[in-house]
Amino acid sequence: MANGKIMKALSGFYYVEDETGEVFQCRARGVFRKNKETPLVGDDVEFESANKTDGTVTKLLPRKNALVRPPVSNVDQALIAVSVKEPDFSTVLLDRFLVLVEKHNITPVILLTKMDLLKENEYEMVANYQKIYEAMGYVVKSFSTEIDQESHQLEELLAGKTTVIAGQSGVGKSSFLNRLNPHLNIKTAAISDSLGRGKHTTRHVELVPILGGHVADTPGFSSLDFAEINLEELPKLFVDFEQYSEACKFRGCMHMNEPKCRVKEAVARGEIASFRYDHYQQFYEEIKQRKPRY
Repeated sequence: MANGKIMKALSGFYYVEDETGEVFQCRARGVFRKNKETPLVGDDVEFESANKTDGTVTKLLPRKNALVRPPVSNVDQALIAVSVKEPDFSTVLLDRFLVLVEKHNITPVILLTKMDLLKENEYEMVANYQKIYEAMGYVVKSFSTEIDQESHQLEELLAGKTTVIAGQSGVGKSSFLNRLNPHLNIKTAAISDSLGRGKHTTRHVELVPILGGHVADTPGFSSLDFAEINLEELPKLFVDFEQYSEACKFRGCMHMNEPKCRVKEAVARGEIASFRYDHYQQFYEEIKQRKPRY
């Protein structure tokens, strides 16, 4: 019996890397199906194997988290790539990603890409947003179109961690990974794919070693809807609300129409950015209008 991590799942086989870096091709025991458990890439497992191609995954060890799309578990961080230009910087899109990542207890890291395309007068605006997100406790890194020269920044981020990459299409996620590890040759998907619509190129998920860590070789979060998020959770996913919401008059205050809401007071004083509160209201309405699923 040995311990390992599932690095790749492909047509019923699980490729498990043991503690020495050897990879074993395994099948999963029937008991998982019976218990409605599915081994995921990223799972820490126990397995046994007589040779490199006939192993069996015997037990799944506890997970710290699990994503549905991409189907990967035990993720430490999500790099959220947002371009500042072509497409223009979108705080609402960034906030959507942050909410989804916070929901899964994954540490978000914000990557501002294509900085070199900004005009003189646009730098200040982006620097201002960067300050706001850093004040909330988020790590924000900025990159130009040519990422190679800046890979030292990434090494610090990726080493020793399991990372997924999220971000809108056209911000260069795949070319970004391909540059860091040319063996990947990830197909750059069309925009329809990033919005969770259109044809999904069914590809296997794989953890690829990059700069001392592992990156899921699949653009993360193909769907940006809030299907798994309920209204009560939403305020907790806005980290900048946290220190104020504890002082709201009503426990479970939703920061909408309640009296003596400390979050709304903080917005009025400029301590919470008004665009963040606008997005909160927008997401709140979206979740509220959602059709119940039966």
